[in-house]
Amino acid sequence: MSTSGFRCVSKSGLALAPFVLTSCGRAPSFDVLGSFFPAWLACLALGLLLTVAARWLLLGFHVVIALPILTYPSLTALFTFALWLAFFR
Repeated sequence: MSTSGFRCVSKSGLALAPFVLTSCGRAPSFDVLGSFFPAWLACLALGLLLTVAARWLLLGFHVVIALPILTYPSLTALFTFALWLAFFR
């Protein structure tokens, strides 16, 4: 293997390093009883609770869900991502 090809990869890797390392900032987390708790996990827990509330509401209105195996995980993801965007972006 020639060394000129290795130097080219090294220079291009060095040029791209600032773009790759920009996400290495502080992780979004908050303090719960002295321990840092990841924010995505809180959004997921609230998303699950909102999905349960939505299911209860849909059952109260007698709405029939055709594919619940796809609907409820999708609702959980929707609520989780919406909470993340609302509070942490």
